[in-house]
Amino acid sequence: MSHPITVVSLYTGAGGLDYGFEAAGFETRIAIDLDRAACETLRASRPGWTVLQADIHDLETRALLARARLRPGDVDLLIGGPPCQPFSKAAYWRTGDTKRLADPRARTIDAYMRVVREALPRVFLLENVHGFKYTGKEEGFLFLERMAEKINRQTRARYELSWAVLNAADYGVPQIRTRLFVVAHREGERFRFPDPTHSSAGAGEGTLPYVTAWDAIGHLEPDPDEDLAVRGKWADLLPSIPEGQNYLFLTDRGGGPPIFRWRSRYWNFLLKLAKDRPSWTIPASPGPAVGPFHWHNRRLSVRELAALQTFPPDVTFRGGRT
Repeated sequence: MSHPITVVSLYTGAGGLDYGFEAAGFETRIAIDLDRAACETLRASRPGWTVLQADIHDLETRALLARARLRPGDVDLLIGGPPCQPFSKAAYWRTGDTKRLADPRARTIDAYMRVVREALPRVFLLENVHGFKYTGKEEGFLFLERMAEKINRQTRARYELSWAVLNAADYGVPQIRTRLFVVAHREGERFRFPDPTHSSAGAGEGTLPYVTAWDAIGHLEPDPDEDLAVRGKWADLLPSIPEGQNYLFLTDRGGGPPIFRWRSRYWNFLLKLAKDRPSWTIPASPGPAVGPFHWHNRRLSVRELAALQTFPPDVTFRGGRT
């Protein structure tokens, strides 16, 4: 293409998805999010982007496109990761199930597809948790399929969903993060997902070794003014857990004193990074005992959290730590 490949970004958050597309040569024309701190972060980090703090349910697509200086059909790529709580594995762990489409937050999927229908992007990409496609619990994915079929009937587009569950670590990210990606082309072209470039086996499988937590943050020193102390009922136990392990070390099947029952807690309870492996998934809004924690028995700094998720080093975060 002679012109920049235009991106309209919904549910942008702090811009993680957008920075990936930026690195690949795409141009975010407009980014929309409801959270004030996220929008302030985007404006501080990318002054050239049009950032709109708005509820997508209250925002007309034509107004969105006008702010981006685009018309229906002009958008090369629509991207977004609608809030995943209605489909998350963490919610399954806490309650044994989730409300999925009955959760009011799942309306964000409907809003995303409404923008697809009215903006008719050449391609749309939707990212969500793996639970969005769990067998027997894939109402969200089936809803997407029905919406795409309806849009095709109404507009003569030919969107056909291609999907894959990908692990970020398999593509050079120093974090194990498994997510579902859905891609559809307006003219019906099927998307071929890229082959992994990294693996735990490394060159043995024709791939590069995983990028490790040490590779990403081993050189970083925390800001002395940033409070990274671990607090809460279980904080004193963290130094007793070896690097790369979690609370399971403190069970009758681990190597330490049996303080907990086997598999009585969630996986990232008192979870500590290993220098020679990628980080485990960085959670949103973790509790005081939720890892991963640094191998020096402290919380990860904001800059370390950003590096493990491959945010560009020039990103300036606004708002609180969360």
